[in-house]
Amino acid sequence: MKTLIIDRIENGIAVCEREDGSHCEIELVFLPRGAKEGSVIRVDGGGEATLDLEAEAERRKSLLELQDSLFTD
Repeated sequence: MKTLIIDRIENGIAVCEREDGSHCEIELVFLPRGAKEGSVIRVDGGGEATLDLEAEAERRKSLLELQDSLFTD
């Protein structure tokens, strides 16, 4: 199973970051309904993509904690 994170969306194209740090572009019509910037997408061996809401929430929490640590004494 592959994991992608949507970095940004431009003109109906999602620019996604792969686990190895490389990027790919995927048309939004091929992504699950509700996919947005910051979404974590799991792609199985058959090419079916699903949102991983739990991983997305963990990632957002981690980023907020990092942000807080940078701006607090």
